[in-house]
Amino acid sequence: MFAVEEINRNTKLLPNMTLGFHIFNAYHNDERTLESSLVWLSGQGPTIPNYSCERQGKSKVVIGGATSELTVAMGSLLELYRFPQVTYGLFDPLLNDPGQFPSVYQMAPRDTSLPLAMVQLMLHFKWTWVGLVASEDSRSENFLRDLQEEMVRNDVCVAFIQKIFYDVTEDDRYLSYFLKKLFCSTARVIVIYGNTDTLLTLRFSKVPHTLLYRMWVTSSHWDIAKKPGYVYFDNFHGALIFSDQTTKIPGFKHFLKTINPAKDPENIFLQNFWNSAFGCAPKIGKGDGAVCSPNASLDTLRLSYLDMTMSHQSYTVYSAVYAVAWALHEMFLVRSEMQSNTNGNNSGAYPWKLHSFLKNVQFNNSAGNLVVLAEKKNSVANYDILNYVTFGNDTEVLVKVGEFVSEAPAGQQFIIQQKAIVWPRTWGEPLPSICDKVCSPGFHIKAQEGSPVCCFDCAPCPQGQISNQTDRDQCMKCPEDQYPNMERIHCLPKRVTFLAYEETLGMALASIAVCFSLLTVLVLWVFVKHKDTPIVKANNRDLSYILLLSLSLCFLCSLFFIGRPTATNCLLRQTTFGIMFTVAISSILAKTITVVLAFRATRPGSKSRRWVGSKAPISLVVFCTFIQVMLCAIWLLLSPPFPDSDTNSDPENIILECNEGSLIAFYSVLGYIALLALGSFTVAFLARNLPDTFNEAKFITFSMLVFCSVWISFLPTYQSTKGKMMVAVEVFSILSSSAGLLGCIFIPKCYVILLQPQKNTKKFLKNNPIS
Repeated sequence: MFAVEEINRNTKLLPNMTLGFHIFNAYHNDERTLESSLVWLSGQGPTIPNYSCERQGKSKVVIGGATSELTVAMGSLLELYRFPQVTYGLFDPLLNDPGQFPSVYQMAPRDTSLPLAMVQLMLHFKWTWVGLVASEDSRSENFLRDLQEEMVRNDVCVAFIQKIFYDVTEDDRYLSYFLKKLFCSTARVIVIYGNTDTLLTLRFSKVPHTLLYRMWVTSSHWDIAKKPGYVYFDNFHGALIFSDQTTKIPGFKHFLKTINPAKDPENIFLQNFWNSAFGCAPKIGKGDGAVCSPNASLDTLRLSYLDMTMSHQSYTVYSAVYAVAWALHEMFLVRSEMQSNTNGNNSGAYPWKLHSFLKNVQFNNSAGNLVVLAEKKNSVANYDILNYVTFGNDTEVLVKVGEFVSEAPAGQQFIIQQKAIVWPRTWGEPLPSICDKVCSPGFHIKAQEGSPVCCFDCAPCPQGQISNQTDRDQCMKCPEDQYPNMERIHCLPKRVTFLAYEETLGMALASIAVCFSLLTVLVLWVFVKHKDTPIVKANNRDLSYILLLSLSLCFLCSLFFIGRPTATNCLLRQTTFGIMFTVAISSILAKTITVVLAFRATRPGSKSRRWVGSKAPISLVVFCTFIQVMLCAIWLLLSPPFPDSDTNSDPENIILECNEGSLIAFYSVLGYIALLALGSFTVAFLARNLPDTFNEAKFITFSMLVFCSVWISFLPTYQSTKGKMMVAVEVFSILSSSAGLLGCIFIPKCYVILLQPQKNTKKFLKNNPIS
């Protein structure tokens, strides 16, 4: 009505002509739609195919087809006469086929960007588990396919898909089945798409409680605001609606405020609407109820009756009327001979002659927007995001809270004002819609085998990793100098640690080392003081001095392992330990060989006598030590030890340690000591029962057994420990093995020297050997 009145006032468009229109009902089945089309073609009266009983006001174009099904139903008849059909419903690619529908023109823009727009909304609010509801038609099938593809690309999952059929006899059954599925689903967000007619079942539902707990996302083509009075109005409170963007048409609101059936008594359509909307009759005797107030205005109606802003569908109808007017205008300009008509009606303007003009029509409407009907030139729709809000007094509003502009650069297409959104009453705030519970910080998503990507388990972050956000696919590693807190939410700085003198373990080991070193010095003093006694002189007195001195240094070399590692003590700790122990073990080997030589020297004519009392044992010690010195020198030259830090062994500490540089060199030094010890043990074991007065082979055998036991236990323990405990294990092995040598070899002799001096004489030893 508004468009026709505006065109008739325009002196530049269809001058000297008056544009009019007829209104016919579009029914919900093909038979009634064909009947309505026949009534229009034949005129008001009996429907006689191929005959027209209407001689005046013959229409040239059909503007209709809110759904593709209605367009196809009407087109099956109208196409026989090549009547142009301009549709204002959703754009349907099927209707865009000129081979099947050569007389159909679609005004609506393509909605190919709607799936992307809806998925952007889902991603913004992290709705990854969404139910889909659609009407049973080809358009909805295409939409569902495109939406699911877009959801898959963005890791959004479909909770369920429900088709709604339009069948009055089966409404209750479909509604009951749908509500049951909705109640059982964990999806909080439902996308609903389709034409208004087939979704009446859900829209007029009297079972609201299941619907209230959901966020509904839909398009403006399903008008949730339009409903009869008995419907519980709060069903879809908080819904988000994607409405095609339209430009404000000047004068439309003023037209709605001033329109009144009293000004146009012949307009039956307006009178019927007035009676329905206001519950009154325009004048006495017309309709039921009271007479309408003369001051009644459409701007006082609720949204459920009339939206004072021009909806997208109304905007499309408005543009369709103008498109027809411009096509007629161009045709009359070209066919000037058809301008002569009866009562201003151009009977010579046959409808099928409009096709060539409709295909090429192009104009700017009063809002300044370009309108084009040419095939394949339909623009891609942009969307306003509207929030449907209801109030306690049964009023409702649509509030714009965002938009989606398909032509905008990537990342700038979607805009939403989250604070402006009014959520469903059971929400109060944006809630997630997910298949499973949210993975809280400290956990990460672990896929469930055989389930959709949105259904997952929450697994704790691995050792050394954190997750400080919800629903993280992967946890993040902490930097090397940090470690996760107990909840594995954030990283804490690691403490620097090493075997320090200040801590109990370091202090205890250092004290033991010093005490044993002093004890060894004390034993050496006792031996020096009693150097002329038989026990001290037995088995080479010089070797005993060397052994005691080396054992004292062995105890002290363990101090290099305690304290903060530096370049100096890293170089000295293993080499000093290796050389000192080599001196000690080679001295024991020399003492053992001395026992054997002494026994053989007692035999008549033995050549071993010349070795007894010679410097050969000392030479053996020097030679064995020289080999170890060379091994250490090669080690220090090729791959010397150096200070290092271990950030992996202890998750909460950075352990300062000495890196041995070359493990081959390290184990070569230990292996050489082990070889000397094995040789000493073998010789001492074989010589333990020799009948010599001063034979100490038994003590040496036992001492080497202790020594070998300690170091055999050391190797697996050393490999299985990390950090400062590894250092403590080595220090303990040094101290225990050195103490074993000191105790087994020298304590029995000190006992005799200090507590039983009467036994430390040649006469007593000759009669009572200590062995």
